[in-house]
Amino acid sequence: MKNEIEERFEDWKGREAIPGKHGGIGPAAIACVVEVMENIVFVANGFNFVEYFMSSMHYSPATAANMVTNFMGTTFLLTLLGGFIADSFLTNFTTFIIFCCLELMGLILLTFQSYSPKLQPESDKTPSTLQATILFTGLYAMAFGAGGIKASLPTHGGDQLDRGNPRLISRFFNWFYFSICCGSILAVTIVVSIEESKGWFWSFTISAGTLALALFIFMAGLPFYRFKSPTGSSLTRITKVIVSAARNRNKSALDEEMMQSLISTDEGISHNKLKCLDKAMLNKNISAIEVAETRTFLGLLPIFFSTIAMNCCLAQLSTFSVQQGMIMDRKLFGSFEIPVPSLVAIPLLLVILSAPLYDYFEKRISLDISPSFNLYRIRLGLALSSFSMVIAAIVETTRKYVAVHSDFKISVLWLMVQYLLLTVADTLAFGGMLDFFYREAPSNMKSMSTALGWCSTAFGFFLSTALVEVTNTITGWLGHQWLGGEDLNETSLELFYVVLFVLNTLNLLNYNFWMKGY
Repeated sequence: MKNEIEERFEDWKGREAIPGKHGGIGPAAIACVVEVMENIVFVANGFNFVEYFMSSMHYSPATAANMVTNFMGTTFLLTLLGGFIADSFLTNFTTFIIFCCLELMGLILLTFQSYSPKLQPESDKTPSTLQATILFTGLYAMAFGAGGIKASLPTHGGDQLDRGNPRLISRFFNWFYFSICCGSILAVTIVVSIEESKGWFWSFTISAGTLALALFIFMAGLPFYRFKSPTGSSLTRITKVIVSAARNRNKSALDEEMMQSLISTDEGISHNKLKCLDKAMLNKNISAIEVAETRTFLGLLPIFFSTIAMNCCLAQLSTFSVQQGMIMDRKLFGSFEIPVPSLVAIPLLLVILSAPLYDYFEKRISLDISPSFNLYRIRLGLALSSFSMVIAAIVETTRKYVAVHSDFKISVLWLMVQYLLLTVADTLAFGGMLDFFYREAPSNMKSMSTALGWCSTAFGFFLSTALVEVTNTITGWLGHQWLGGEDLNETSLELFYVVLFVLNTLNLLNYNFWMKGY
């Protein structure tokens, strides 16, 4: 955005950053390496917690599923807090260090609990007050920590690159998402296999060691980073603009000088909405830059809200899909039994293999990447997620019919199609959101705006929890809860997938409306 306050980057000693010495591709690459390691920890536990809560903590399947979605949702929602802190009070570097230490402490607490039988419930009993307190303290320390990391790390990497080179920034976010996928595939293969063979103690121990190593590598790059100083509370500035515009809505139009100031700042905005906020400048304490910053951020919100329903589908990969896989035939090549969370490894591997090809062709498609390019990526992801729920309903109908009418179990590989579709959908939509929100955001709100992608995931997981509760309540009134009880063969999970299909199809139409208006 033109006429913004000139961005000033500093080195770790507070001196002006020197191009070529501070920042650049190398320091940005460190963020990608650290993301691989951090996501190993987060995904390995996120995908496996549902089994841990059921087998070690003896919670019911529905309770365990909701605990996982609440944990994942809280983590992604807290990215807004981490982004706000990084933009307003601390640098992205400092924010990462603080929240990484917090996640590490939560992991250590869960490791200690998994090691001590006294801190685990006896067979067929739910956790005591003390045991539950330790569990949830460790769990949500991890959630707070991971939330801050996910808000600060991609923005820290993006800040190492020249804002005047949007293609390079777009390529960075493509490779950052590639790093997310690499961490995920290592998590659902190596770490999950260790948990299945060695137990939860070794799984948590390896996770803690991996995160500690990631923290060390990140800190080792300190002399080579460049840092953008925080600019104070962006939310305060936005609130001030909105309140002033509301108070002055009936007053006369802006004078010529104010109009010229707004026109010059509008040159960097990709949309022409929310002109009603211009009258905030009648307050002499509000600048054209603050008005443009507010219009830009609020203009991103309809796109953000339109992506939430897709993430409700993604939540099923770590909840009901895992529970389905646990009662399906998991044997491959004779005696080898595949861990259910590892099903996502094959689609992730395809994403990893396609990332270099995508990067290669992207460099040759056009000279620049417009915001509409990422908006179309997101739309395709939403469409695929909707279609995946149709496949999920068909697979569950088939699985249940075979299980009820015979002693035969269908192969867990039947779940592969929905895993593949949802993984590709997430690649398109989330990768597009990271790039879109970072590049379209005001310069003083990069971390908060980038966090919107993660926050969309948060609301998707919370929506999943709410839908499960609402579905059980309504169908309970009708005589039979669709998702009640511990036996999936007695539930109507396939109908729940149909509800998700309808919800996502309506949401896709809603997204098309806002995309065309952007």
